[in-house]
Amino acid sequence: MIKVGLTGFGDHDELYGRIKPADRLPAYSAHFSIVEIDSSFYAVQPVRNYAKWVSQTPEDFGFIIKAYQGMTGHLRGKKNYFDTAEEMFQAFHTSIEPVTCAGKLIMTLFQFPPWFDCTKENVDILRETRERMRDVPCALEFRNSTWYSPEYRDRTLAFMKKEGWIHTVVDEPQAGIGSIPIVSVATSPELTYVRMHGRNAKGWHQSSHPEWRKLRYLYRYSTEELTEWQDRLKELEKDSKNVYVVFNNNSAGDATPNAKELQALLGGDDSGLSPLQLDLFDHSS
Repeated sequence: MIKVGLTGFGDHDELYGRIKPADRLPAYSAHFSIVEIDSSFYAVQPVRNYAKWVSQTPEDFGFIIKAYQGMTGHLRGKKNYFDTAEEMFQAFHTSIEPVTCAGKLIMTLFQFPPWFDCTKENVDILRETRERMRDVPCALEFRNSTWYSPEYRDRTLAFMKKEGWIHTVVDEPQAGIGSIPIVSVATSPELTYVRMHGRNAKGWHQSSHPEWRKLRYLYRYSTEELTEWQDRLKELEKDSKNVYVVFNNNSAGDATPNAKELQALLGGDDSGLSPLQLDLFDHSS
């Protein structure tokens, strides 16, 4: 099964017209049966928000919830409102309980920052993070290409499979070490996540620009590019029962038409490294 949706449900004006923000999720769910919640990245959401969103959506609707930035090392000196990692992860667990209890949680998404490179220390962080998430399905997205370098690609994927991480396959600009290639491989027989970020290489590294987020995701996929993804997704489906695709190219209203077009296309819905380096993914003592 392949399902298509968008990141967030509030910003897609092309879907809503004059519909008030409070009524947008029910309108969204008439078009798509999945959504990625990204507000959870900026702050652990109140339980009441999830309870409301669960009540506003059909029984077969599903949520993909992005992990809070403190859980993925994005804060980098900014204030963390939790005193300990245990408190932070427990707050996140409590936050998403309404979605879990309603059977509407597809997975959580852990997107790590560009400076999170392939090192033994970071492998240990991934292992610890997965343990803290207990039995919650967790997808993993990198923003550093060292994880998929020739010497580590297979080890990265094997590690994810062993530790219970769902692979996030991404389409994004090829713009140096802070972006990753398309690695169309499933690590879970049940779930695979695909995120479509666009291919705006010029805008990808504009972090100093006051509107860098808009520049980064300013892109419209062509029919030819979406047809290539149609084929990839069908191949992924052979190895993973459920493949979920979201479009994140929201800057100019391109995500919705691209998602709709993909829905239509789908018919509706040795290395020379030292032993220390080679042992990167081994369990630490």
